[in-house]
Amino acid sequence: MNSTYSVIAVAIVVTATVLIGANGLRLSRTTSDFYVASRTVSPWWNASAIGGEYLSAASFLGVAGLIFAYGADMLWFAVGYTAGYLVLLTLVAAPLRRSGAYTLPDFAEERLASVPVRRIASLLTVGIGWLYLLPQLQGAGLTLYTVTGLSPLVGAVAVAVVVVVNVMAGGMRSITIVQAVQFWLKLAAITIPMVFLLLAWQHDGAPTPTGPTPPAFTERTTVRVNSAVTVRVNEPVRVTVTGVVDGHRLRESPVRLSTGTHRIDQGTSVTFSAGAVVPQVTSIPATTGDQWALPLSGTSGDHSLYVVYSLIVATFLGVMGLPHVIVRFYTNPNGWAARRTTVVLLVLLGVFYVQLPLYGMFGRLYTPELLMTGRTDATILLLPARLIGGIGGDLLSALVAGGAFAAFLSTASGLTVAVAGVISRNTLRRFGITGFRVAAVGAMTVPLAMTLVSSRLSVADVVGLAFAVAASSLCPLVVLGIWWRRLTSVGAAAGMTVGGGLALTAGLLTLVGAAQPGWWMDLLRWPAAWTVPIGFAVMIGVSLATPGSTPPGVARLMARLHAPESLGLRSTADREEAAQ
Repeated sequence: MNSTYSVIAVAIVVTATVLIGANGLRLSRTTSDFYVASRTVSPWWNASAIGGEYLSAASFLGVAGLIFAYGADMLWFAVGYTAGYLVLLTLVAAPLRRSGAYTLPDFAEERLASVPVRRIASLLTVGIGWLYLLPQLQGAGLTLYTVTGLSPLVGAVAVAVVVVVNVMAGGMRSITIVQAVQFWLKLAAITIPMVFLLLAWQHDGAPTPTGPTPPAFTERTTVRVNSAVTVRVNEPVRVTVTGVVDGHRLRESPVRLSTGTHRIDQGTSVTFSAGAVVPQVTSIPATTGDQWALPLSGTSGDHSLYVVYSLIVATFLGVMGLPHVIVRFYTNPNGWAARRTTVVLLVLLGVFYVQLPLYGMFGRLYTPELLMTGRTDATILLLPARLIGGIGGDLLSALVAGGAFAAFLSTASGLTVAVAGVISRNTLRRFGITGFRVAAVGAMTVPLAMTLVSSRLSVADVVGLAFAVAASSLCPLVVLGIWWRRLTSVGAAAGMTVGGGLALTAGLLTLVGAAQPGWWMDLLRWPAAWTVPIGFAVMIGVSLATPGSTPPGVARLMARLHAPESLGLRSTADREEAAQ
């Protein structure tokens, strides 16, 4: 693969992002411009911007990689990421906009008249934002490494710098323009290569990865292992090795890998003959094509039905707790526009996600070596050059690389604005716009530092953890805060702490490898099925037990959340902005 075109594509995306963002410096003048674009974003523009920031590294690279590695059960990621907006449309979009808040912690304090609740919501918002930022930086590093061979840290730093510059320049108004443009770039970067891949697949005889055999190399292939891995060999295979295998240093030596597990060190090259079965990293189940294609076949764990239900709960409800998504609905002029934005967004997301299962299938057929390295997230980046080849494949790879970088930039921008808004309004409010800009630097510094010690984490796994924590903590706060007037400050604080704390603990134990295979592994890796009910139950139970902490004036506030704007029950923030 010729990396020159990909480097040019990434450079164009970065340059365009900086130039468009610089225009925001001219447009953004007030504090409201920086936080919520003065609530003037139209539904179509806002839907494009939400799509731009929502289609993150997990969407652009991770979903196809998960389907490629684990099979049909992972299709629920694509369904859940889209269908979560149906729940948001029904329960949250319009009332949340009518609250007039700038951030989710602002809504929490206004609804419950409690500073401690605001602080807990702020900590969760910042924590979820950082969890979500981490895979964006990792994905940028993976993309730049795949297409150029540069250190993954280079891509992460590039995204961090560009995003911070843009956010400091114009805040929400600036990145709204950037994200809307980047959404259409990402859609083109997924759709155009897919057309050519389908044509090439048909020309190849339209093979499918189903059948009673595991994935195998279709031609003589050399796999370079860039990070040490432990692989499982189910059938003995003869290979040629240059590097270190099972502690033995070899140089272009023929080796017979026996059945069992083998350790392959970083920098080792392993050459396989055509027809050899692909050894797979131990974290990915070794399955035949039939098992891979069959739902609930065990490809996603020993307890597949539980995994599917937990995944559905996390993705359907987690959207309502994602800070960069929720803050977008504050930028609409009214509740009707917020609902219209959500409907348009559902259509745009559906067009994008329907293509990812095909990339997962093509990866199973044409990039099986990624099962050995564990870098299944790279399948979308490699497929055009692998399946099409020549200058056409290089140009399509460049388009995909540019779209991937746009995904990292747009999502990271939205998250940085959301996190910076929370930090600045809690600790730097008196400094106004300057405080927001300082907070933007802090919002990016922590996840950038985390990439130095977590480069091996799957982007989709980390995003899945963010969804689980959001669904278990902020989702109950938003839903009950909008629809249940008996919610109390004590109940909200307890529910967020217990639900979010359990989900975060379970996810971190999984990411550090502390969970043992079996039921405990699945319960900890996919915690939403039990942490979300616990979060809701604790919030409701404690609220019923502490009726004395119900905030005053809740009936009037609930009326404002649900009454049409034509009645004139506007929030204080809306009245102040209308007077400017």
